[in-house]
Amino acid sequence: MQQIKAYLEQIATISNSDWEFFTSKLQRRVIPKKTIFLKLNEIENHISFVESGVVRLYIPKENPEKETTFGFSFKDQFISAYDSFLTQQPSVYELQALTETTLLSITYADLQAVYKTTQIGNLIGRLTAERLFLLKSKREQYLLNLSAEERYLKVFKERPELIKVIPLKFISSYIGVTAQALSRIRKRLL
Repeated sequence: MQQIKAYLEQIATISNSDWEFFTSKLQRRVIPKKTIFLKLNEIENHISFVESGVVRLYIPKENPEKETTFGFSFKDQFISAYDSFLTQQPSVYELQALTETTLLSITYADLQAVYKTTQIGNLIGRLTAERLFLLKSKREQYLLNLSAEERYLKVFKERPELIKVIPLKFISSYIGVTAQALSRIRKRLL
């Protein structure tokens, strides 16, 4: 709980009563490595804070080689299929723990109660929305403005730990190239 408190207090002061009410609604979930914890067409019922681990956001396909990875979430970040969460409509993508992942989660109904009762709820909602927007915006800008090699270099400059925990097939999908093209890029850079 200290991680999420430290993260939120970087942005705003949280009263003791708000903090107690908010934390009473949080549930710690440990997701085993490689587990899909939100499947295609399920309704997202949680906003979660990643205490540890790595989560992949992706669009599944019949052929797993054709899946589209469009995001990752790491320690001290919020994660959700936020569009599904907001609309309470089925998700068009999946969330998968790439490593054993510990989440602090709040349900849709509990977050509505936090919104009504506290100041912190609106902060969490806004932070989640902002983070997910920035991820989407950054990825779109990379795909439109950078070469595949530049996208690869940028990803590892920003998140050097990726190479250790994320399979290359997911990284190639994320930067918008085939696994073979990524292999050629990596050879050129060595």
